Amino acid sequence: MKKILMVGTGGTIASEMTEAGLVPELTGADFLKYVPAVRQLCQVDCLQVCNIDSTNMTPAHWRQVAQAIQLRYGGYDGFVVCHGTDTMGYTAAALSYLIQDSPKPIVLTGSQKSICLENTDARMNLYNAFLYAASEGSRGVSLVFDGKVILGTRARKERTKSFNAFSSVDYPEIGVIRDGRLIRYLPALDAKESPDFYHTLEDRVLLLTLIPGMGTEALAALEDSYQAVILQSFGVGGLPGGGSGPFAQAVERWLQAGKTIVMLTQVPYEGSDMAVYQVGYQVKEKYRLLEGYNMTLEAAVTKLMWVLGRTRDPEQVEELFYRPVQWDIIR
Repeated sequence: MKKILMVGTGGTIASEMTEAGLVPELTGADFLKYVPAVRQLCQVDCLQVCNIDSTNMTPAHWRQVAQAIQLRYGGYDGFVVCHGTDTMGYTAAALSYLIQDSPKPIVLTGSQKSICLENTDARMNLYNAFLYAASEGSRGVSLVFDGKVILGTRARKERTKSFNAFSSVDYPEIGVIRDGRLIRYLPALDAKESPDFYHTLEDRVLLLTLIPGMGTEALAALEDSYQAVILQSFGVGGLPGGGSGPFAQAVERWLQAGKTIVMLTQVPYEGSDMAVYQVGYQVKEKYRLLEGYNMTLEAAVTKLMWVLGRTRDPEQVEELFYRPVQWDIIR
């Protein structure tokens, strides 16, 4: 029987009702009382890293979870991270970069309703996460939710209340769990004999979503506070005014200051292609920008943090950003 470590971080799955709303108070040991069948799948130990609403999750917490797994990696066959749903997509992506090529599964799950409620998705999600973690051939970072198995770099929360909250964006689900049976759609990811662990993230990354008629004042005001900016543009990608407008001039100032700029689309599916329209082509030809293509926002943010935590050299930043990790980018 495999040995799995459950890492608790809080979230809705761990919440109890108070006068001020739901507050994470339960621990992993409490969860197992609600899902005793998990112990028929595997041996389980519990570790509580934090107990917070996932809105309060930070890069420091991502590092804390990764380090907890690294310290105990040799003693377990897999890991289940219980997490709030609101930022679970970010944490799944971050762990995909902090723990790469893992031959053991690192599975994130949570719920839309607390595990202590009668009508909850928590018990099934938790059981399925352990089922996947204990299954032969499971490896790498993934998210298990509502019967879906999604790569950690491809998961996005798309519904605020429904049980089918998460989707796999621009990449197939790697499997599903139906009636207690794991059905793999795709072969397991490649892995090494032991994973590569990383410990540094540059959290001074700004996300700026463009809207029609928007000026460049925010870019100018925030230039000194951030090391990089992700510009979420329209459609397949471009800047108002193309390569000669005020946005292009603001981009030039950021680049001259040694900052990194990534262009991403606001459209959830099918990615960017800045070469299609003049407003994008001119900018990409004139400036050394990075393009997110079909990366999720969560993956682009956390990968940029990981890359800049390793290097500031523009050529190395570009090489690392475009190097695929768990199928996070397909060009």
